[in-house]
Amino acid sequence: MNPTLSRRHFLRSSTSLIALPFLESVGFRRFVSAAAGSAVNPKRLVFLGLGWGLTTETWFPDPTQTGSDYTIPKGLEPLARHKADFTVLQGLTHRFVNAGHQGSTFWLTGANQFAVPGKSFHNTISADQVAAAHFGLKTRFTSLQLDCGTYAGNSGHGPGLSLAWDASGKPVAGHKTPVEAFHRLFSSDDMPLDKRKALLRRRHSVLDTVLEGAHDMQRGLGKNDTAKLEEYFDGIRDIETRLSKDEQWLEVPRPKAPITEPKPGLAGYQEIKLMYDIIAAALQTDSTRVLGYRQPVDTLLTSLDIKVAPHDMSHYHSTMAEKLDASQRRDIAQSELLAGLIDKLKATKEADGSSLLDHTTIAYGTNTRTEHNGDNCPTLIAGHGAGLKMGQNLVLTRGTPLCNAWLSLLKGSGVPVERHGDSTGVLKELMA
Repeated sequence: MNPTLSRRHFLRSSTSLIALPFLESVGFRRFVSAAAGSAVNPKRLVFLGLGWGLTTETWFPDPTQTGSDYTIPKGLEPLARHKADFTVLQGLTHRFVNAGHQGSTFWLTGANQFAVPGKSFHNTISADQVAAAHFGLKTRFTSLQLDCGTYAGNSGHGPGLSLAWDASGKPVAGHKTPVEAFHRLFSSDDMPLDKRKALLRRRHSVLDTVLEGAHDMQRGLGKNDTAKLEEYFDGIRDIETRLSKDEQWLEVPRPKAPITEPKPGLAGYQEIKLMYDIIAAALQTDSTRVLGYRQPVDTLLTSLDIKVAPHDMSHYHSTMAEKLDASQRRDIAQSELLAGLIDKLKATKEADGSSLLDHTTIAYGTNTRTEHNGDNCPTLIAGHGAGLKMGQNLVLTRGTPLCNAWLSLLKGSGVPVERHGDSTGVLKELMA
């Protein structure tokens, strides 16, 4: 078989199109580097955002035990078997973020909410969408957003529809249930191909008509209205981009799901576990290379039979035993779930025998911690896709921009970016 053929291959007859399995000899998930003459697997990035912070006293390792020789703290004990595959970062902060009830709104952006005069809310592009613009050209889905939906407020996330914010600082919607995400990735469209093509043409026609009318309106508008109309044009351009992407993949069948269809109605611990399974399946089938998941907290507590309200739990003190216990149990459950995801990525093999984890980087954390403090943002980086130093407890100078971590992750993954948010440079201690 000719290795210069397209990475996607199909058996065709006069009436049908059948996707071939993923074959190394025709280049699936493997690209030959002309310079090095070696096989290169694509990079993947996964962002897992938490709300209401984490328990300062028992989630962070002892700051005096730096480097690889540190004791796993109570909140990370379920991850002990993966100690060589993750690094904990201490001292990171978002300079402009002091909103204690917005654990993920600015987590991946580092934006100043009040940067635009006259506006009470402003955001910028999130790190995952920076990566998606680079990695999303070769996959069906530029990126995939997963979300806790109506639970976002009770889970301490703040404004947004997922972890993702687009280039205009607008929220990107996420799939709210495992069932919804599963069908988005793996359910085939039973509509005949000619009808799907006609529907896309109709959508393009509607967009052209609307855009022409909007341009006619632009003449003679005031400054504020012109700005609003520009935002509208940005939205139209985003829709046009998505329609173009749909056209490219119109005749390409969706891959067979490597997992069974999730049951509806699951919440909390089991819901998060299923979402992690879907993340692994999306990476395994190369449906996307960038994913973000804004996780539920309130339903997680309910599934753990914790009676303390999520917001109250985040205001524990050392003398409030019930709230402290709830916070610590939440940390351990989340670490168990993350350990399970890492297990799955390790067990899933690439064509060359390496694992998915070898080519994936996971960012896990939040921009708040105990009692809504916005300094020392809990941050854990796992996986080897970005070539960062794993197995470390890195204690950085207090006030180091969290966006320095995102810049390091992006550059390590091969994204051509020189800065992100309020970054001042890469974290040299993290770079291999």
